[in-house]
Amino acid sequence: MNMADSIDSDYRPSEDEDFMSERQRVYFRRKLIAWKEDILRESRETLVALQAESENHPDLADRASSETDRAIELRARDRQRKLIAKIDAALQRIEEGVYGYCEETGEPISLKRLDARPIATLSLEAQERHERRERVYRDD
Repeated sequence: MNMADSIDSDYRPSEDEDFMSERQRVYFRRKLIAWKEDILRESRETLVALQAESENHPDLADRASSETDRAIELRARDRQRKLIAKIDAALQRIEEGVYGYCEETGEPISLKRLDARPIATLSLEAQERHERRERVYRDD
């Protein structure tokens, strides 16, 4: 029996375990894969809805409204595509054994942060420093 089969669905990583133990890696891999599958399912449903909606609207206002809806959907799909790339990168980091560690400091990212944002690559402190630097440069 492999590790993935032995982890209960109600398992949550805890600070009492070794950081990024096999159980934790399996947990985050499952979480990332489920998230990706949800996004892909929603994307397929959106595509079906857009195709059904694509009939010609004789009324100019209806057509304009439909075009606006389509533009919003396409922007959302672009964001989803970028999110899937981040999920794939996180899955790759799990395979490489570097998942869960801040790419700036090398320190472990808190389990609470990873549970809330499993694609995080920076610790909360490093993320805040990064955002402060961005704000300083943006305000110039």
